[in-house]
Amino acid sequence: MEGKVEFHVPGVSASCQTWYKVVGDLNSPGSTPLIILHGGPGASHDYLLPLTDLAPDIPLVFYDQIGGGRSTHLPDRAGDEAFWTADLFVRELDNLLAHLNLRDRPVDLYGHSWGGVVVTAWASTPSSSTNLRRLVISNISASMDLHRAGIATLRKRLPEDAQAALDRGEAENDFTSPEYQAALEVFSKRHLSLARPWPPKEVQDLLQWAAEGWYVYTTVFGPNSLLPIGSIRNWTAIPSLPKIKVPTLVIDGAEDTPSEAMQPFFDLIEKAKWITLDNAAHMSHVDQREKYMKQLQRFLAA
Repeated sequence: MEGKVEFHVPGVSASCQTWYKVVGDLNSPGSTPLIILHGGPGASHDYLLPLTDLAPDIPLVFYDQIGGGRSTHLPDRAGDEAFWTADLFVRELDNLLAHLNLRDRPVDLYGHSWGGVVVTAWASTPSSSTNLRRLVISNISASMDLHRAGIATLRKRLPEDAQAALDRGEAENDFTSPEYQAALEVFSKRHLSLARPWPPKEVQDLLQWAAEGWYVYTTVFGPNSLLPIGSIRNWTAIPSLPKIKVPTLVIDGAEDTPSEAMQPFFDLIEKAKWITLDNAAHMSHVDQREKYMKQLQRFLAA
């Protein structure tokens, strides 16, 4: 089932819509829907479609966040840091749950990468998350300071010519030169996805949709994943993590940002379980698809 829900965005006169897709039966007796939030921002749900492996036992709700995918695009808001906030996406999630009549029944929540920022904010707000049963946080640092430190560690492991190209591009504020893009690809093959041949379909989907929602990504994050200089630059989930009281699965790949970046989730969430998959990077659900899905199934069924 696919559909769109009206989403009133303060300060935007035109009607906005959030596109969503339901896989499975939301009304299946005894089942708890899993609401899936993609990364980006400005991307789409497509690269997370491997999660359909969890169906039909678990009803799944995919959706494209505002500014990305098949939902309303607002390119005139490019650069508006006061507009593209985590709170906007939290309100969008609330709006979608209300439309699907899921505000008064148990739900599970999954956030990958940027989606982890949104689900962490939502889950740590008691007034909005009273119906949350279980939470999955996948491949996201607990703060931008930890992300920057992790990226610095990974960059030092790159070949010297790739490091030099990245340093030169950033010094010259030129992120589109062939040399800089080639160095980014070297990094991506090591730390975005290990799947081969390169790029796997899911990476192609991610890059394609992110190119359309570029204005959201660059405003919130920056020119690329190595440089969090957008509105998210000072973000941290750490103070709010003790407020998350539901069982939480923290899952990542050994070749993603080093483990120190995710450690606070495990330390500060009361009922956290942490799994790191070997031979997997940021797209752990692609690199180790079978193992990843088994861990999700076990956690959600426990």
